[in-house]
Amino acid sequence: MANHPTGTVRTLSRTDPDGDGRAPEGNLRGLQGVLWDMDGTIVDTEPYWIRAEKDLVESYGGSWTTEQATALVGQALEYSAGRLQEAGVALGIRAIIEHLTERVAADVRAAVPWRPGARELLAALREEGIPCAMVTMSETLLATAVASRLPEGTFQHLVTGDRVSAGKPDPEAYQLGFDLLAADHPGLSKDRVVAVEDSLPGVTSALAAGLVTLAVPHFVPLPPDGRRTDWDTLAGHTPADLAALLPTRTGADAGTGTGHDAGHADLREGGGAAHE
Repeated sequence: MANHPTGTVRTLSRTDPDGDGRAPEGNLRGLQGVLWDMDGTIVDTEPYWIRAEKDLVESYGGSWTTEQATALVGQALEYSAGRLQEAGVALGIRAIIEHLTERVAADVRAAVPWRPGARELLAALREEGIPCAMVTMSETLLATAVASRLPEGTFQHLVTGDRVSAGKPDPEAYQLGFDLLAADHPGLSKDRVVAVEDSLPGVTSALAAGLVTLAVPHFVPLPPDGRRTDWDTLAGHTPADLAALLPTRTGADAGTGTGHDAGHADLREGGGAAHE
């Protein structure tokens, strides 16, 4: 969100089967890491957000339709809070964001709405020693509530939206996620790292950061884009399937990779944290 130079980062315990910290290679075509969106990708929290928005608006005597709520999917939380103010909520932007986040986090702690195949794929990546980081525009409270329900070491880092100066679709959050993994694993290259997303702001951010991008659309359909791969579901997919998304390296490209800054300057419209 605005006025903070970097993302909130929580470093978690990690598995390093080789003990040298280097980016993994091996039989997965050089898959080195996976960056995960949360809302709509790992967990299906949109119904929780919609219910929280509706209850808040109605508590101030207003009305909130499913269509209004759907229009906010993937939008910055500041933008969403502004729309709730227009619907009659007499609270400040920050107060609205905190209320919604606390409500959704409480719902998640009561019952985690896992997306099909997400936990299984995360577990398989951990077994293969492929490092993962969460890159979400939800705030730390909610991201931690979800991460804490997964096995220790599932994520090496949590990058959250409450301290990102420009949210998705800006590439800042994914750039930060990549940089954190790269600091842990020398030799990490963007053309060997896959970002998994469900929303248009999310895939735009990942592509702008120069990452191999997988879209698993859920709540809102995505327009076609030949720069990414689309799957209907994560269910039944394996780390080898993610590795198959990596571009084939030939000649000089085989030893260079994309570096830390590829794509960082593109597609910088929009900003702020979102529930995605």
